[in-house]
Amino acid sequence: MAMPDVADAPLPRARGPLSETVLDVLATPPESGAASAALEAALTATPWEAVDPYGDDLQLALYLCYELHYAGLAGVDPAWEWDPALLRLRARMERAYLDALRADTGEIDGPAARDVLAAELDALLVEPVDGEGVSHYLRDEGTRREMREYVVHRSVYHLKEADPHSLLIPRLRGRAKAALVAVEFDEYGGGRAEAMHSRLFADLMEGLDLDPGYGRYLDAVPAPALAVVTMMSLFGVHRARRGAMVGHFAAAEITTAPSAARIARAMRRLGEQERCARFFTEHIEADAVHEQVLRREVIGDLLRQEPDLAADVVFGIRATNLLEEHLGEHLLSSWRAGRTSLRRPLPADGASLP
Repeated sequence: MAMPDVADAPLPRARGPLSETVLDVLATPPESGAASAALEAALTATPWEAVDPYGDDLQLALYLCYELHYAGLAGVDPAWEWDPALLRLRARMERAYLDALRADTGEIDGPAARDVLAAELDALLVEPVDGEGVSHYLRDEGTRREMREYVVHRSVYHLKEADPHSLLIPRLRGRAKAALVAVEFDEYGGGRAEAMHSRLFADLMEGLDLDPGYGRYLDAVPAPALAVVTMMSLFGVHRARRGAMVGHFAAAEITTAPSAARIARAMRRLGEQERCARFFTEHIEADAVHEQVLRREVIGDLLRQEPDLAADVVFGIRATNLLEEHLGEHLLSSWRAGRTSLRRPLPADGASLP
């Protein structure tokens, strides 16, 4: 089955004044006077000190802005991608988000950043004996409903897997660039469309009776899952954040293999088809190799060229850990309380939301 085109995915509903403004203007022609006025009003009238940087409203608004750089949005003029008024509002939302991430991840002393980075990377390799994260829960006691919800949360990234990280390629040089491209080649299936990780994830969704359409579940996914993806996009679209993007990518690759192994076991425990486990088994071996490449070749060569970026790499690792913790806490607290972790529960038969 071919992956449905993005045009099949309806736009989500607004979750507050910022996302309402963005959705309203995207429904109009770019550079219209009314749209520009609405965007400027949102920029100047929003009480930014009261905006929750991790909340549904800002996160959805940012996600929509960034999606213009990827596959686009259904019925939205592609010219909105570089609209000056929309970019000004996005920049202000980014500042609120970045300020929160920096405040919550701690200051990094410049001269000590290399030592801090080594410690952060070493810590990512440590698997606690009594781990209690999402993958542990799904492996040991998760239900099919909870597994399907987990997959829906992750769909907002994995159906475009590696695209945010590919934005790094023109921002790197030498060995760091070549090594990153080698990792990305694997992410895109080694040149085979049917083996692209985004395609494998779509197969997984179909196996779980979910709709694999790009963006189809955006309306159901809450802020904690959106925040992980908007962080990637924020780091990726700005050259100044290249160090943070490298840190994020390293953190993601280092921690994926063990969690993927647990979720593959969960799929088998639940009696799912082998194609539901394949997405995860593919990541067990590949990401174990990618971890070494990113640490030694990408980070090592980047810091040889630009040693001042060490603190930014640490920030990318810490921001990734923070947002994954937020998402994990949301999922586990919802499931242990017997409620859905999505904004609306999935229908029992799977494919579409009301």
